[in-house]
Order: sequence, then C-alpha cells, then structure tokens
Amino acid sequence: MKKLQVWIPLLFSIVMIFGMVIGYRLQGNISPKGFFSTHKQTPVQEVLDLVKQRYVDSVHTDSLGTDAIQGMLAHLDPHSIYIPAMELGEVNEDLQGNFEGIGVEFQIFDDTVNVVSVLAGGPSEKAGLKVGDKFLKVNDSVVAGNGISGDKIKKFLRGPGASLVNVTVLRGNESKQFSITRGTIPSPSLDVSYMIEKGVGFIRLNRFSETTHAEFAQAVMKLQQQGLEKLILDLRGNGGGVLQEAVAIADDFLDQDKLIVYTQGVNSPKVEYRCRMEGLFEKGKLVLLVDEGTASASEILTGALQDWDRATIIGRRTFGKGLVQEQYQLSDGSALRLTVARYYTPLGRSIQKPYNKDDHESYNEEVMKRFHDGEVFHGDTATNHNGKAYTTKNGHVVYGGGGITPDIFIAFDTSTFDRNISALYGKNTLSRFLYTYYIQNNSAFNNYKTPDDFNAQFHDEEKVWNNLVNYAAKDSINLKLVPGKDKEMFQKRLKALLARQIWRLEGYFEVANTNDEAVKKALEVIKN
Repeated sequence: MKKLQVWIPLLFSIVMIFGMVIGYRLQGNISPKGFFSTHKQTPVQEVLDLVKQRYVDSVHTDSLGTDAIQGMLAHLDPHSIYIPAMELGEVNEDLQGNFEGIGVEFQIFDDTVNVVSVLAGGPSEKAGLKVGDKFLKVNDSVVAGNGISGDKIKKFLRGPGASLVNVTVLRGNESKQFSITRGTIPSPSLDVSYMIEKGVGFIRLNRFSETTHAEFAQAVMKLQQQGLEKLILDLRGNGGGVLQEAVAIADDFLDQDKLIVYTQGVNSPKVEYRCRMEGLFEKGKLVLLVDEGTASASEILTGALQDWDRATIIGRRTFGKGLVQEQYQLSDGSALRLTVARYYTPLGRSIQKPYNKDDHESYNEEVMKRFHDGEVFHGDTATNHNGKAYTTKNGHVVYGGGGITPDIFIAFDTSTFDRNISALYGKNTLSRFLYTYYIQNNSAFNNYKTPDDFNAQFHDEEKVWNNLVNYAAKDSINLKLVPGKDKEMFQKRLKALLARQIWRLEGYFEVANTNDEAVKKALEVIKN
C-alpha cells in the first residue's frame, strides 16, 4: 500500500494530461460552455463554424459575421444598426462632445491639406500654427500631393491626449516644423448664441451630445445678463442624440412636474421623464425652428413644448423618428445600437413615421419624396394627416404618426437652385474660392471686430461676385447665366460664408439670419 501511495500523484497527473488532450481535440465539436452544457448553438453560429473549419478556401469569418448581422438587422426597424469596432470611436466622439487632437479645422484643396481655422487656446495655436498653413508631413508621413483623404489626415492628427505629433507645414514659400502636444478638443453642439434684437435671444443647436445641456444653460445665463426676455431656438437639421440632454432642456422651459416624454416597448417597461427642477426659462415667449432634418431627441423637445402650448413651432414637418436605441458593447469591440422602445409625447403621440421592416430604402428616401411631392415648397401634404389627432389644453390640434407639423409653415428656399450655382458646390469651387479670397484679403477682413460690424459695414458683395465669376470660369462654370434674383440671394449667402471664414459658425449664422425667412417670421411672431 505504501508503494502504491507513492505512485498515486503520478497516475493522477497522467490522467489529467490525457483528459486535457481529449478535451482540446473535441473542443471544435462541443458547446463552448462544456460537456455538460445544454446550450444549443444557433444555425448562424453553426454555419460560421463550419465555413471556418471546412470551407475549401481561406475565408475571413469576421466579415461573414458582420454580413450576417447586417442581414438580420435589415428585417428589423431602420434605426437598429451594427457599428464595427473601427468606426465605434468616431461614432462615440460625436455623442461625447469632445475628442483628442490638435485643434485645427482643415480643408483639402488641390491635393493639399489647408488650415482654415485654429482653435483659440488649443494645442496648435500654442505651438504656432496659423490659418493658411499647408501640411506637408505629419510625423514621417508625406500628406501633400499623394491623394490624401479627410479620414486619413484625421487619423494622423488625432491620438491619445498628451501625446506628441510633429508636423511640417508650408507657410508662404517657407517650410516650418512644429511639435504639437495633443489635447482634449471640444466639439460643441451649440453653433451660435447671441442677442438678435433687444430682448430677443437666438440659440442654434446642431445635435444633442453629452455636453449639450451644459452648453445651452451657459448660453441662456449669458443672454439673461444681456436682457433676455424672448428666445428663438433653432433645431433645423438637428438629427438628435442623447435623450437625457433633450429632456434636461425641456425641463428648463416647463414648470412643476410636467411630463416631458415617456418610453415603452414590448421588453421595456414604461419610463416617464418629468420636470425635476426650476428651469432657466420657464416664462417668456419661445419659438422653435424645425425642418425635415429635425429628428429624434429634437422631436422629443419640440413635441413636449408643442403639447404643453409652451412654444410656437415654425418651419416644415420634422423627420419622424420616434424609436429609442440602446447601445450594447460586443466582445470584439464593435457595438449594436438596438431599438428597444418607442417614445411618446406628453399627450401620448408617437412621432415615428410608418416603415416597412423589409424595405428600409423607401423609408430613407421618404424625405426626398417630400421634395418630389411638393410638400417642402407648398406645405399642402403636411396638412393631410393620417395619424391620430390630439388636442392640447389650449385647444390646439396636433397629430401623431409622421413627425411634428409646425404651427407656421415656411417653404424651402429655392432661390439658389440655378444649375451653375449648384455646380459651384459639386466641383468644390466655392470652398476653394472662399478660402483663397479670405487669405488674399486677410488684412482687410481683420478690420472687422465682430460679425455685427461686418454685417453692417461690408458692402463689397458685387466685387466678391465678380471675382467668383472669373474664378468659376476656370472650372467651366458660367455664372454670367445666373438669373438676377438668384444672383442677389447668392451674394447675400457669399457674405455670410465670408463671415464664416473669420468667425466660423458664429459669424455665418449672425450674418445669414438677417436674410433667413424662418428667422424673420420668428421675430415677427415673438414680438407680437
């Protein structure tokens, strides 16, 4: 017995090794949960495993799996999407409200990356970069004259915070080198905030990111110091984003514990979002500007204010997205953004427009159909509602099932639809001209201290137009054929676009708003 006890550990070791070998050889034919698991693989996983193990040629099963997921989602709603790992970072950055980079805005002209704006106080300004610099190299990579793309230059310039990037630029005829320490660069969701008239403020939001309510609150408090009594909130083109940020802004406009929105789905219990605190602007006239690009979280805010008779809605029928997505991280770094519920306005309206689960193409083209049918020009079809009617406390009839119909319709502006003007955008001629003209006349533009000064004092529209006519001719675009009315309207847009070269979006909207029909109507309504 004593001799047997000596050999027992060795026997146990041999048996264990033998068992491990058998298990390794059988692992391709058993459930990943083990021998005793009752888990059954889905046919999708079985097919992928068989292709990987038995197919005649080598196959990238990752791409097959992605295609399988995309095919599955194609039979659900139009807003459930799969986000590959390589795209997830950029998608999340849009919602975070910031990213790690060097703090420049660039455009690519003639196969060269041109600096068109440098963030004040940002890494590039601290290092010495200026508007007009042309990138030659980023670290050891040549980025000029080799077909560089916007996505590629972004990857070169962005990176972990506090990391170093070395750039070589051409300034005039001189090559210069800079070492830039990357930092956190804000990506504002608020385009502009200013007093458009005495007592009347104007705020424009381009999306709802994690920083939107903070940006909005700061803007409102600053305007209140300037005598804010009435407010125009521009949500045109705002495709939505973070639900909670839209709810927080609605809370600033509504009092008591009013219901803002609720969500509910087959597998998601009803969740109500109500006012929780004293708002920043619960009293005072309010106008919202919307259009066919206003969607999702923007519609939540618009619907709540319309249901409570808190704001006048001006513009065109909104997009009609009333589905709530949750994002789930997957094991390979990718993500699934899955629709889990519908949202409903305080009166119980579902804003979601109809869709066919197997025909996402028609759904995505629905907005273009509004142009084809004339709705964006005449508003006629916007009044032919198929959705259920609801009545607000003040007797205002509103509708569900297809976006939010404004209280006052504003037609889509067709004044610059001349084919020669359209060619300016299609060939990128306009962007190149504006940048070149600004650089060549930089000293003159520096004389204007604010967008308001520029709007009041700049009167060289005809000179700019003539320069553009000659510049466009090099791209075979004949602007001399543009009708007088379109020319007049486009000259006003040129002035706003030049203001953008100086003050970015803030300058553009302060100048453009003076000729914006929706803004003019908002001022008329809000003052009466």
